[in-house]
Amino acid sequence: MDTLPFWRNKTLNEMSGEEWEALCDGCGKCCLVKLEDEDTGKVHYTDVACALLDLGKCRCTDYSNRQKRVSDCMTLTPENIDRVKGWMPSSCAYRLLAEGKSLPRWHYLECGDRQAVHAQGKSVLGRCISETGIEIDDLPSHIAQWPA
Repeated sequence: MDTLPFWRNKTLNEMSGEEWEALCDGCGKCCLVKLEDEDTGKVHYTDVACALLDLGKCRCTDYSNRQKRVSDCMTLTPENIDRVKGWMPSSCAYRLLAEGKSLPRWHYLECGDRQAVHAQGKSVLGRCISETGIEIDDLPSHIAQWPA
């Protein structure tokens, strides 16, 4: 008897903490600085990453303490995903599952390869700079089209 993997047979609310964390594909897009258009509400991604993002690995360098160190870092939960999914990239597993969609073929839970997200060009690897030293007034010149 075949059993479906957890992301196909559980709701986000039913997942364990370990399963929830496993949904992250390691793309790093959620760690990009985003700007919201005050008039339209549209979210624009920049090519500027949080200072805690390891640009060579697309992983947070201090994940367990990130909220203490970065005041606007958000922890995704099943309770808040519907409210914040508009800020998440369209390829985000949390967002996709919340919208009733499937994970993409390149997601490591589907293909078994944690590097596929990078090989398929779906991550920020090699595409962004750290926010360290960037002036807030310069952020609009860093708006990028690729992250969404």
